[in-house]
Amino acid sequence: MMSEEFRNEFDSIQQPENQQAPAGQPAPKKRRHPGVFRRAAGITAAALLFGTVSGGVIAGITYAGDRFAESAQTARVQTAQSAEESQAPEADAGAGSQPASVLATSTDVSGIVEMVMQSVVSISDTMLVQQTNLFGMTRNYEAESSGSGFIVGQNDTELLIATNNHVVSGAEDLEVTFTDDVSVPAAIKGTDSENDLAIIAVQLSDIPADTMDHIRVANLGDSDQLKVGQQVVAIGNALGFGESVTVGYVSALDREVKDENGTTHTYIQTDAAINPGNSGGPLLDLNGNVIGINAAKTASTEVEGMGYAIPISHAQEILNSLMTKKTRIEVAEEEQGSLGIQVVNINGAMAEAYGMPDGVYVYQIMEDGAAAGSELREKDIITAFDGQSISNAEELTKMLTYYEEGTQVTLTVQRLEDGEYQEQTVTITLGPKSDLNETEAAQES
Repeated sequence: MMSEEFRNEFDSIQQPENQQAPAGQPAPKKRRHPGVFRRAAGITAAALLFGTVSGGVIAGITYAGDRFAESAQTARVQTAQSAEESQAPEADAGAGSQPASVLATSTDVSGIVEMVMQSVVSISDTMLVQQTNLFGMTRNYEAESSGSGFIVGQNDTELLIATNNHVVSGAEDLEVTFTDDVSVPAAIKGTDSENDLAIIAVQLSDIPADTMDHIRVANLGDSDQLKVGQQVVAIGNALGFGESVTVGYVSALDREVKDENGTTHTYIQTDAAINPGNSGGPLLDLNGNVIGINAAKTASTEVEGMGYAIPISHAQEILNSLMTKKTRIEVAEEEQGSLGIQVVNINGAMAEAYGMPDGVYVYQIMEDGAAAGSELREKDIITAFDGQSISNAEELTKMLTYYEEGTQVTLTVQRLEDGEYQEQTVTITLGPKSDLNETEAAQES
């Protein structure tokens, strides 16, 4: 209940403004209680204080936001300036020049592509394919295939291009197309089937001068310095449509993958799309350095984004060796030499089951053949011909098409002695080609 003192005070300030005084008496003056004024003054002061403080806070936030935006803009400008300053002067055009480094952002790799595309080529060839039907009958037919490569050097007469062995294996008619769509014939210079590497050569005399002015040697990087999560760029002749670009990241390092022959390879794994035709093309870091050679992909309805590349630090020494080989120019069939042996392929499954090395198993030496007077023995397993690795009878027979009768060649073989295979080197002078084709005599096992 309201106290009497408070009611009197309340009543004294609630008199209506239009209240009339009794007749003959002056109108009463309005009473203003000092406590009310104090309360009103306090409220007003608090409101002013709050407004002042909050205004200051809002102004401070606005100022801080402006400074932050200004700092961000400054950082972007400085980054752009640093990127421009970090680019080296453009290298002179030509096959012998080295590309300048390029600093790329995660959203734009056009600078890399523009620079490196001058090193990338498309490879096309016609190869002989053997097909077996349901009744066990085989037939051979020609098929067109495509792949990629990149320029790694040149000598006095040739431009040298790196690619995968499986891109050129069995090729009958190799052709290279440069970035300006000029196509020229090419020949195999060296192959390493075990590591799926090859070098092909183009005669400098076959390359137009305008094309030579717009191609360059690729810059090789160091794949040993790669880290998982690092961004990479793949360039290649995808599906044979011409050069295309895909971008992704290093998904894993030192990934071991078995091929269809059971041979284990160690790859860089990436989620950059590696499609048919990309094989042999370069995998690049963001400075435009080749850090891998695109080689394979895992394809199924359950797998997406698993491509593989051969680490360049592993491949470089092999490529350097292959570049020193004699370019393979096929000799006339009647002039081709022969070993005079019959062989059986040792595939990956058989090698694993019986502890045998991959290669070509010699199951018979022909009595009057070239190998009859050599140190080659039956049951030897041939792993290299004239310094270049081979893994099946077809590769061995193809190698012989580049050597004339009377040529001395060196075979690397694995020989079983005291229960273990030991490497041996055998020299043979090729004899005349017999009526018996060694590939046809070979039996798959």
